[in-house]
Amino acid sequence: MSPFGGLTIAGNRLPRRYRLLLGAVFFIGSPVTAFAQSADDQELAAIKAEMRMLEGRLQAIEQRRHVTTATQTAHSASAKSSVIRKSAPRVETARVGTAPHTSGRNTPVYPAAPAGSRIMPVSTAGFAPAAVTGRAATVPSTPAPAATDVHQTPPPLFQWLGNQRNEAHRTSIDLSSSSPLAITQTEVDHLPPIFQIGNLTVRLGGFVDFSNIWRSSNMTSGPATAWNNFPYANSPNHGLSEERFSAQLTRFSTLLEANPTKSVRLQAYVESDFGGSGGTTNSVQINGYTPRLRQGYFTFTEKNWGLHVLMGQAWSLTTNYAKGVIPRQEQLPAVTDNNQIPGITFTRVPQIRIAKDWDRKYWIALSIEDPQATVGFSDALSSGGTLPASYGRLAGPRVYYANSGGVLLNPNTQYSYNPAPDIVLKTAVDTSFGHYEVFGLARWFRDLVQPAGENHTHKSAQFGGGVGAGMTVPLGTGKLQLTGNVLAGQGVGRYGPSLIPDTTFDHNGNPSPVPEIMGSLGLVGHPAKSVLLYTYGGVESAGRRTYLGADGFQHGYGATDLNLSGCEYEFGTCSAQTRTLASLTTGGWWHFLDGHYGSVMGGLQYTYIRKFAFKGNDGADHAVDPTTYGHTVYVTFRYYPFQQ
Repeated sequence: MSPFGGLTIAGNRLPRRYRLLLGAVFFIGSPVTAFAQSADDQELAAIKAEMRMLEGRLQAIEQRRHVTTATQTAHSASAKSSVIRKSAPRVETARVGTAPHTSGRNTPVYPAAPAGSRIMPVSTAGFAPAAVTGRAATVPSTPAPAATDVHQTPPPLFQWLGNQRNEAHRTSIDLSSSSPLAITQTEVDHLPPIFQIGNLTVRLGGFVDFSNIWRSSNMTSGPATAWNNFPYANSPNHGLSEERFSAQLTRFSTLLEANPTKSVRLQAYVESDFGGSGGTTNSVQINGYTPRLRQGYFTFTEKNWGLHVLMGQAWSLTTNYAKGVIPRQEQLPAVTDNNQIPGITFTRVPQIRIAKDWDRKYWIALSIEDPQATVGFSDALSSGGTLPASYGRLAGPRVYYANSGGVLLNPNTQYSYNPAPDIVLKTAVDTSFGHYEVFGLARWFRDLVQPAGENHTHKSAQFGGGVGAGMTVPLGTGKLQLTGNVLAGQGVGRYGPSLIPDTTFDHNGNPSPVPEIMGSLGLVGHPAKSVLLYTYGGVESAGRRTYLGADGFQHGYGATDLNLSGCEYEFGTCSAQTRTLASLTTGGWWHFLDGHYGSVMGGLQYTYIRKFAFKGNDGADHAVDPTTYGHTVYVTFRYYPFQQ
């Protein structure tokens, strides 16, 4: 009986033609399907076996590379590398489920996979299971190389750079510029992306810093020197040396980047360190210094238009640049001290900046920046205090110029009254013989004045600002560069590290911007790729802004008739006002370890500072010219985990 003869429908036997059709379907479909499924299973099993074999080879090679010592000679390593290249297995591209065809040399060649298909690399060397093609293999396989033929000199975890003569290899930190980003910032732009979030790539940068700080006078400061605070001889801290360890300059950064089109680039950059301190911070037990925001901004770039937009907290546009006027290209001195050196022009402030370039050679930029002002006066004066009466008057006005910080600001800091933001306009040019730039700075100062004998106040605003320039010039070779900057104007003290006052007051209580000039000159050398040496000189100097009081003495900033005899002996009274600060700084960096687990650099910085006050007298018509000096030394080590 036919195997289908017993089939019935509702108790009736199927007609003969249906039984024949159904039997053909079972006869044709079932064996073919089973055969195809069996072939697929066999091919998948063979591929998996091949992958396991390759994984085993990889593990064996890695194990041998770790066991092999680094003392093998270069000749031995070269010979063995040649053996590896000759015995390297051939890799073909195969699509799962597709049988290879045979070329003219009887070598199996796999057809190219269509777009969108999943590709898997399959080695044709070694054992090739017959199950892959469903028949016996006709191509002899090349045996795997012997274990003794694949020894390689393993790369060291760290490479000592101290004995590099020809500097042929590429190190992970670039010290060739006059302001290496790995020192002055974090060099995050030169690092590979760590991961991706949607269409954004994420780069991480930073370093762990350990600094030993020594100063000739005790200023009780962390790794940032207040240059204008070096004490005169009247202070017990004068000549009392200060020794301090710090890790506060440890710094981390994150750069997020997206490229919606070929010409548009979006970036967000955040940089922080541990230069902040809380109300309970101390150095007795836990040294719990707090993170602070150094930079945090967003940029938009349209390359075809040469348009650059920045919004957020960044280095001021007044800062000297090494190239162009775009962020993370600033020409900052390669020093450890977080307050730079006297004479450098800089701030880090919230701002909105728009820049335009022509062929990335000619630049113009406009920046609107957050304003703040510092105030100096010859007499003790706080906001809401009364000025000494001017000549011919019985009483002076009361002035209000600052408030304590409120919500989300520092309540222990005074914030000035600001009628308008600071405005900076800069042009720059990049040539084969250097970078050059000039800029203008506009500022406004405001206070509230209550005239003597009146019960109301009125606003008073004054204009200030200045002009500046900067340059970065190679001196005939890429191993030596000259850098310099200058800023001169009225009310520009905020832009210098010494923080000479921006303004004082005239006899009517109006803000009176203090004239000032600041500048620096630096020489940066690169005797080797792993070594950077520098020397900087800087100066900041202020002019006088005074009025004659009813008491016959000068008042304001730069008074020259003060009794300054107490500045010369311990515990004397000294009210000297700074006229000039001059400094000389020298030092260098050595990138001495470089490897697959990061890099290590060491730095040394020495600064000599000299402070000069406006002249006074000793109370007996003898001139007194107070001056003081100081020394600072930094010994620094930095570990860069991302520079590999």
